[in-house]
Amino acid sequence: MFDIPKTMRASVYRGPGDLRTETLPVPRTGAGELLVRVSACGVCPTDIKKIQYGTVPPPRVFGHETAGTVVRVGSRVRGFSVGARVALHHHIPCLDCHYCRHRAFAQCKTYKRTGITAGFEPAGGGFAEYVRVMPFVLPGVVKIPARNSFEEGAMLEPVNTVLKAVRRLNLLPGDVVLVAGQGPIGLMFTRLLQIQGVRVIATDLLSARLKLARRFGARWTHLAPGDGLPSLVSKATREIGLDAAIIAVPSDAVALEAQGLLRGGGQLMLFAHTKRGDAFTLDPASVCVDEKDLLGSYSADFTLQREVARLVFSRRLDVRPLITHRFALEKTAAAVRLAARPTEDALKILVTPKTGEAGRAKAAMRAG
Repeated sequence: MFDIPKTMRASVYRGPGDLRTETLPVPRTGAGELLVRVSACGVCPTDIKKIQYGTVPPPRVFGHETAGTVVRVGSRVRGFSVGARVALHHHIPCLDCHYCRHRAFAQCKTYKRTGITAGFEPAGGGFAEYVRVMPFVLPGVVKIPARNSFEEGAMLEPVNTVLKAVRRLNLLPGDVVLVAGQGPIGLMFTRLLQIQGVRVIATDLLSARLKLARRFGARWTHLAPGDGLPSLVSKATREIGLDAAIIAVPSDAVALEAQGLLRGGGQLMLFAHTKRGDAFTLDPASVCVDEKDLLGSYSADFTLQREVARLVFSRRLDVRPLITHRFALEKTAAAVRLAARPTEDALKILVTPKTGEAGRAKAAMRAG
């Protein structure tokens, strides 16, 4: 049994760029719900955008890449017990609507509902000490094996989004794919593609990230900016051109250059262009005559959750080297600022409300 307090700390969004550590009631839970004590929550670019630009009204508690311990189980909940270590999934599709039948899960009305909250309008809630997990997202809750850390559990959601995008590409073993940007998302792409037998050209502005990209399986690397990428692509593909290019940075120039390096019938995947209203000029004949596909991918695919868990918890995709910074709950605003403008040594940034659990995670990493 856990001694559950009546109040908790939370980092509350009060307006654009305004995060405040406040005391809130611990969420009440119903018969079909769980109460989870948060141990780790990743800082995601989608939350950064909402916080910095005020795209949603306050107040809210953000944070959706969440892992922790079940401390209360509703009477109608089956399959979970108090003390279970779990990773959470805040969006679950209905699996029955027109969008879901076409596997466009992120467009499903049910999927767009957020099923985890620490109070106020549900917004993930991971930047708090406790979260309420609603009935319709319980199918997305994953148990964390004993050997794995909460931090690894918190990485399931971003890994899921990357695997979903990889599955949208028509790739064969031996294909050559450009991954532009080797931040945490780009590095996940590099490793998942390498596991699939794809040969990766990794590009980034920082040589340290390219060094890590080689550890994650990149066959070739290119330090941007520079004029050597076309010749590298030509050599790597024997002048055929790229089979696909994944743009994991919000750069129109990078996307256009990559599109020009695709072979006929190649695919351009936009993964970081999430700001509405932007536009860039693309030769439509390259899509029509050259049959170069323009694709996008956003959010996660619930049906991949078990596969993602196997990849992460087996450490075939070892996410531990991606986690570089950990912040106490009271420092959530600083965590968001660093994630928005990362230093050269910053990759994945976590908020760890329970310092004891963060210490356990570090010990697990050393042991692994």
